[in-house]
Amino acid sequence: MGVENPKVIDLVTITTAGDVVLVMIDDRPWDGGVVRLAQLQDKINHYLAFALDGDMFVKFPQTRGRPLSLRLDCSTEPDARTREFLVAVATQVDVPIAVNVR
Repeated sequence: MGVENPKVIDLVTITTAGDVVLVMIDDRPWDGGVVRLAQLQDKINHYLAFALDGDMFVKFPQTRGRPLSLRLDCSTEPDARTREFLVAVATQVDVPIAVNVR
């Protein structure tokens, strides 16, 4: 699990409103570094491919036809550079990305 493992889907959940949320989990402190942003980008790319290429529907048929969003669960607040990156990605791919600090 975790952002450093981009090919692992950490968690798939369906909200009470019926939306599919793909959750990425990371417990390391955010530093806005190039390596961490590249890991996050790889994780997001894998999550989007999982949903858009149909693998999610095969593994979780109950997700078909439901709105999709991503959520980053982390132990510390992301730094400004990471937050800007998440906003840019969400805008570019038109998929909401929320941050949940635990």
